[in-house]
Amino acid sequence: MSSSPSSSSTSSSLSTPRALWRLAPFVKPVVWRFVGGAASALAAAIIALMVPIVLEQIVRGPVQSGAVGMIVLGALAVLALGLGEAVMVWLRRWFILKPSTEVEYRMRTQLYSRLQTLPVAFHDRWQSGQLLSRMMQDIGLIRRWLAFGLILLVVNILTIIIGSVLLFRWHWLLGAIFIVTAIPLWIQGYLFEKRYGRLARQSQDQAGDLATSVEESVHGIRVLKAFGRGKHALNRFSTQAESLRETELSKARAIGSIWFWLDLMPQIAFGLSLMSGIWLIAQGAIELPELFAFFAMATVLRWPIESIGFLFSFMLDARTATDRVFDIFSETNAITDPENPVTIAEPRGELAFENAHFRYQDAGAAERDLLDGIDLVLRPGETMALVGLTGSGKTTLTTLPTRLYDVTGGRVTLDGVDVRDLTLVELRQHIAMAFEDATLFSASVRENVLLGRAELDVHSEEGERVLREALDVAQAGFVDQLPEGVETVIGEEGLSLSGGQRQRLALARAVAAKPRVLVLDDPLSALDVDTEALVEEALRHVLADTTAMIVAHRPSTVALADRVALLERGRITAVGTHSELLRTSTHYRHVISSLEAEEAARTGAIPIITDQDLEEAEEAAAAVEASTTEEEEVQA
Repeated sequence: MSSSPSSSSTSSSLSTPRALWRLAPFVKPVVWRFVGGAASALAAAIIALMVPIVLEQIVRGPVQSGAVGMIVLGALAVLALGLGEAVMVWLRRWFILKPSTEVEYRMRTQLYSRLQTLPVAFHDRWQSGQLLSRMMQDIGLIRRWLAFGLILLVVNILTIIIGSVLLFRWHWLLGAIFIVTAIPLWIQGYLFEKRYGRLARQSQDQAGDLATSVEESVHGIRVLKAFGRGKHALNRFSTQAESLRETELSKARAIGSIWFWLDLMPQIAFGLSLMSGIWLIAQGAIELPELFAFFAMATVLRWPIESIGFLFSFMLDARTATDRVFDIFSETNAITDPENPVTIAEPRGELAFENAHFRYQDAGAAERDLLDGIDLVLRPGETMALVGLTGSGKTTLTTLPTRLYDVTGGRVTLDGVDVRDLTLVELRQHIAMAFEDATLFSASVRENVLLGRAELDVHSEEGERVLREALDVAQAGFVDQLPEGVETVIGEEGLSLSGGQRQRLALARAVAAKPRVLVLDDPLSALDVDTEALVEEALRHVLADTTAMIVAHRPSTVALADRVALLERGRITAVGTHSELLRTSTHYRHVISSLEAEEAARTGAIPIITDQDLEEAEEAAAAVEASTTEEEEVQA
């Protein structure tokens, strides 16, 4: 699977404030709590800025006069200010904690919903690890930034501005020194944003790739062990981890660089202010209490100034995380419900492909369509087998009725209605699928089988009846031997079960959906011959009044069908019964012969169609063709 896009051109072109403003819809329901938190934080900062002014008055009056009582009162005033600041800090946390988690919850659920609605083509292009890192890591980072980074950044900037203005209260020269020494910080901050923003995006993308590698290795652990490729997987993982480590080191160097300036310039400002203050006192321009208050104010401002670098890098991390999350939100979803949906009140189950074309989005212009003008009609209650060589388009064709993919030309209809004119919910109630690669979920057997019956109470009598009927059809009685029967929670993706058991549960899930049209992509490939025969016999009763399209990779599956459609290079080249196609189509005989050979190799059985049968069929076909040609010549 190809890596997900590393960045969105739309996101990267936005300024940082505009990029972060996209979070506003998620914050809006709790915005007043955030405002309350910001106001509390600002109040705490203002209280802290009042302390130097109070100290100036204490030093100017009680300290110089030696009035002990006034000094005690002054100390109590400073203590009261400290307690007030502590209360405001507590209020900030109280205001912010709950709404920030609500924003995180809302973003996470909406992103998950978005992933569910985006088409299969999107998931074909994106790595699962990238999606997982956005869902967990990036949204968690955004929540922490909203609760901590955003408010402190705004409040600390306001504190620096207010404090800098107050510095001019004592003498313009002292205030000017602080302003001038801040200029290098602004320059370094601008350079830091350019560098750190790129590194932050690179780091988070590499973390997503690393998560993908872990996931693939865990899911493919049987293959890695079977082929002794654990060391190869480790080397590949180590290379990716080393790349991420180098990026993180580059981020650390960038942060270290900005911290150097944030530490250096305040020290220079303090030194210059001290020398200037002593000179001003000597000149009689200011008094000692004013210089004392100035340095007290500068000390209060030191933390906000030093925190800017950390908070700035935090903001850039949050901006990158926001870009990555909105890369998914901004994905175009072409497979949606129509504006004016049509409803099929009583579906009959007629499925038709009318000049249907399909090509993948990344296919080159010179490449032909994977499905190149499919015309095929499945009559209500008919079972149609799809047969063709590998790459002929069988599996792709099965994805079109339920709109896992949309046709790129022509249309697919259900009872004469274009499937794109139905809501996705209604369409997928009428059409159910079972895939060759049976995917199960970490849930009970009951929940897995009844997954397609959302309207049904799975623990009701009706739910139990539907469950048992579906399990009987799929010959899945083995579930009663599991530790807790149908309530047994199967492992992740059903890997605790055998391949045949997973396929039978997947088939039971499709049968339990009670669709009018059943699409089966070689659902019996992992079953043994005896079990397959039992399932086929049960399916005959289920398919008696259900339209079915079955991809056949085994000759025995073809026997289920009323008719067979032959696919060749993305086109239907023949339709008829099995015996008719054997008699009239050389390519069909070749395909069936290939299926027989594969089946014989797998089971050790004798092929149903021998080489002699093929030779006789080819001779008969040649005789028919020669007779037809002779008649045409006579007529001419």
